[in-house]
Amino acid sequence: MRDEQEPAAASPETGVSAPGYSLDASAGHMLRRAHQRYQSMFQECAAGLGLTGPQFAALLRLSEMGRVTQNHLGRLAAMDSATVQGVVRRLVDRGLVQATADPQDRRIRILTITEAGAELLRAAQKAGRRANDSVLAPLSAVERRQLLAMLRRVAEG
Repeated sequence: MRDEQEPAAASPETGVSAPGYSLDASAGHMLRRAHQRYQSMFQECAAGLGLTGPQFAALLRLSEMGRVTQNHLGRLAAMDSATVQGVVRRLVDRGLVQATADPQDRRIRILTITEAGAELLRAAQKAGRRANDSVLAPLSAVERRQLLAMLRRVAEG
């Protein structure tokens, strides 16, 4: 494996190099690859459930909170407003989430997980655990805890 400080070799096609920067040493690139691997494992483990990663995250947060505004759910699940709007619409359409207008401000949507949503979530949590275990399999228990702690620190800034 190349030393991370070593300048990148020139491309044979262009002759251009990126001195001091290696894609394989890029935190963003490695995080994206790890995320892609987890998403692939989750989809494999959750086959037949019909949930995307963001939908799973929304159901988990709703389950934890009991009831929450759509805006707050977006913040809790790290989704922008356009993404959470689409996620919630699909979950409501499937009967997994109930959305009602706030009596004090009809523009605000209050969300709760339905019994069907809670049932699906239980199966999805099992799939999520299997996906996590699979992705983290190359690491020891100590390394897993360290990685998750470091990722939390990076994510929270």
